[in-house]
Amino acid sequence: MRLFEMLLKKIFTYPVFVFRSLILNKELIRQLTWREVITRYKGSYLGILWSFITPMLMLVVYTFVYSEIFNSRWPNQSDNTMQFALIIFTGLTTFNIFAEVVSRAPTLIINNTNYVKRVVFPLEILPVTILGSALVQGAISLLILLVGNLLTQGTLYWSNLLIPIVLIPLILLALGLGWLLAALGVYFRDIGQIIGVIVQALMLLTPIFYSSEAIPEYLQFIYWGNPISSIVENMRQIAVFGHAPNWEMLFSNFAVGLFIFFAGHFVFRRLKGGFADVL
Repeated sequence: MRLFEMLLKKIFTYPVFVFRSLILNKELIRQLTWREVITRYKGSYLGILWSFITPMLMLVVYTFVYSEIFNSRWPNQSDNTMQFALIIFTGLTTFNIFAEVVSRAPTLIINNTNYVKRVVFPLEILPVTILGSALVQGAISLLILLVGNLLTQGTLYWSNLLIPIVLIPLILLALGLGWLLAALGVYFRDIGQIIGVIVQALMLLTPIFYSSEAIPEYLQFIYWGNPISSIVENMRQIAVFGHAPNWEMLFSNFAVGLFIFFAGHFVFRRLKGGFADVL
């Protein structure tokens, strides 16, 4: 009975511990995140302007390729080629936030061994800074998306205000997996190669370039088993179509994301004591 009470107390106090740790290190997180953003374009003439130029160029490419070459149209939507490009752009922007964190996480600690040797440095903030950098790029892409939507539809939707809420499960999921993979990557160096393949496969299995309605009935389990799918679907609904999100999917994604978030942080803290010995 005593053990059960201690376990229950740990479960309820651990979330407080995690968020308190992040809040206490918020200034360090801000500085390292900004450094990540600047380093991405360090040495280039246009610098951070590439954060705006790259997604704009990609939007133009999507519009041309899918409308003019593939002559693609989204089911039950207008023949507006710009809107089709925005639909694709929304899904890819959402997925890229997740992919950026997960792809870089396995080598994150290995590439920052100087921090491992600093006893007082909070290593758990490293995946947070990668997420912060990905969110900055994602925010710029979403801003371009909203401008494109305004030009296409002539208006912005009230549902656009829900974009941060729909992104919360994605943030929790990406950060939880970031902590988990960052810790495992120290002990299993091959995991970086494996994750690279998985991320590429996951991008194709997520309905980004096609509608979820195009997935055959007998393969629907792939859609429902992939939490990124429903997040991408909800982002399209609120950002491009102006509809309310599927609240059931949103709450389900939030529950899964919250579990992965705390589980990833717990594993990271349990394993980080051995980082110095391995490295």
